[in-house]
Amino acid sequence: MEVIHLSVECFPIAKVGGLADVVGALPKYQRALGIDAKVVMPWFDCPFVKEQQFEVVTTGSFFQGSDELQYEIHKEESDVLGFPLFLIKIPGKLDREEVYCYPDEAEQWIAFQHAFLHWIQNHGIYPSIIHCHDHHVGLIAFLLQHGVDFRNLADIRTIFTVHNGQYQGWMNWSKGILLPSFDTWKWGLLDWDGVINPLAAAIKCSDAYTTVSDGYLNELFIDANGLQALFNAESGKAYGIVNGIDTAYWNPSSDQLIERNYNRVTVNRGKEENKQALCKQFNLPLAFPLISFIGRFAKEKGADLLFDICVKLFSVRQNVSVFILGSGDREIQNGLIELQLQFEGKINLFFGYDEKLAHQVYAASDMLLMPSRVEPCGLNQLYALKYGTIPIVRGIGGLRDTVVDVLEEGYGFVFEKLNADEAVKTIERSLDMYTDNKIWKGIRKKAMQLDFSWKRSAQKYVELYNQLLK
Repeated sequence: MEVIHLSVECFPIAKVGGLADVVGALPKYQRALGIDAKVVMPWFDCPFVKEQQFEVVTTGSFFQGSDELQYEIHKEESDVLGFPLFLIKIPGKLDREEVYCYPDEAEQWIAFQHAFLHWIQNHGIYPSIIHCHDHHVGLIAFLLQHGVDFRNLADIRTIFTVHNGQYQGWMNWSKGILLPSFDTWKWGLLDWDGVINPLAAAIKCSDAYTTVSDGYLNELFIDANGLQALFNAESGKAYGIVNGIDTAYWNPSSDQLIERNYNRVTVNRGKEENKQALCKQFNLPLAFPLISFIGRFAKEKGADLLFDICVKLFSVRQNVSVFILGSGDREIQNGLIELQLQFEGKINLFFGYDEKLAHQVYAASDMLLMPSRVEPCGLNQLYALKYGTIPIVRGIGGLRDTVVDVLEEGYGFVFEKLNADEAVKTIERSLDMYTDNKIWKGIRKKAMQLDFSWKRSAQKYVELYNQLLK
């Protein structure tokens, strides 16, 4: 069975969020199950591409509106990622440093999808499954079925995974002229509320759609940024499959990016040495329990609550420290700078994203805070559990599916109401348990014994592929 994963992010080539981690790991685990899985994504002017050897396997051209676009298909030669990787390069469209934030994103992703279909059409590539990830490739299923030039590809099965339903790729119908020729009688499949909506088109046209957790699927039926009626109408082909993590890369016993390696037996000593290194680097008190936040400074992640949470926490607990790693909303960032000045020596910040530092933070921290408003799956809590760092999360989406509160004989701390007071109460509950060394050791060991690898989830995807092919 040949499966092509189509995405605009894939770790370590281009990463903005969890989408990249999924696409960078799932194909590798599927190959271990005997699936011929590969990844196709845009070409980016990034360190990975510059450091690896690529061969140009073919070239071609097509018209996007009145513009003729030339494309090249580059294949990574060594399969260093554990699966075949193909990059589509289009001068002026798919040859940039950043993944997002360009004014012509709609044109970029239309060109990416058109080039992909043009390539497989002209070279007789007929995969069993095309697995599309997020709205950037949401037009594929529609074009396979109703694109004038791609009729002989119509029998290819398609699966679409919703990583975040808040972002849908909306574009004005004036962009319709840029699409490959399609059966105009079917224009309604592209439309939602008077605009072209790639996410809606994918849900309508794909053979099946998945979300990255059961909890998030249920939430989309209730609130999906305007698409909840569509998700309900198409619920018969919906599947919730929780994400996994790449335990070859995220593993404290072999992680080359942390100060000292450790396992379930040596976790206490190992985390102490990693904590020593981080606290020394960022001038934090070693003796205090360390709570960290890693993520985008966005309301979706609850980052706007961090200021109030820390102020309230430090007013009731003196012996605690906080480390925040992330970037995003400028107003949130400025508030955190003010917070650091107000509580110097108790809190420190790193703005941006540093892969090595992120690993070190997971290894050094005692708790990880995730006060999310929206969390389709969440991977940070899974990384934290693997490293014996106990998650403090809001019970939403995939966080509810993957974190069980210690009061229910679990291994984390969960609060339901989204406000600073509830978050602080839950943090205090964790700090109380932290003071009992025996209890905390037991929670850590239970957390590190959990298996959130891709093995089980990859098998569920394979079962779904087989179901569709029957």
